[in-house]
Amino acid sequence: MLLKNSGCHALLTMAVKEANHPEEPNGSLFQPTSVMALFSAEEQEIKLILIQKADIKGYPWRNQMAFPGGNCDPEDPTREATALRELEEEMAIPSEDVDMIGSIGHFQTINNKDIEAFLGIWKKMGDIRFDTSEISKVFKIPLIHLIKTHQEKNFTGRLPGLYELTYPYEDVVIWGVTAKIIHHLMEILIPRVISSCYK
Repeated sequence: MLLKNSGCHALLTMAVKEANHPEEPNGSLFQPTSVMALFSAEEQEIKLILIQKADIKGYPWRNQMAFPGGNCDPEDPTREATALRELEEEMAIPSEDVDMIGSIGHFQTINNKDIEAFLGIWKKMGDIRFDTSEISKVFKIPLIHLIKTHQEKNFTGRLPGLYELTYPYEDVVIWGVTAKIIHHLMEILIPRVISSCYK
């Protein structure tokens, strides 16, 4: 198992650190934002934790699938600190319960936000308490499901356009910048880690 085997954990860390990630754009053009792509391991299965935004009329991200995160505050010392702060505020997961792997790059939205995505491992298991004013549901999506979707849709080695790049799961569809982050994550993990660790 990826998260319980120290050798595979090291491979995951190496995969993130050795890969080329999307670079930060001109900072004056974008609002800095951070998100946390968080792995967990429950019932002998590796999962990626995502949220569904609250169903609030007029909310621009209404019902969309996303990673926990938000805008950088002036008092946040780093973008990583923003991701960890937002994770605790939205899902009550403190930084001491997260094994940080590192940044997987920068991704821009159509409304001029620069999202830096960080990869981490949740060291605990169980239910997640979340802020219902921002989140309607938490999904723990099996990593193998995302891998199979990525491969079956022939996403490997190419970045599809907005309308093609989707990752369906149960009754929801991951699209937009969240799908871009997952695409990049799959491109990193499939060749470097999965064959060695996902057994």
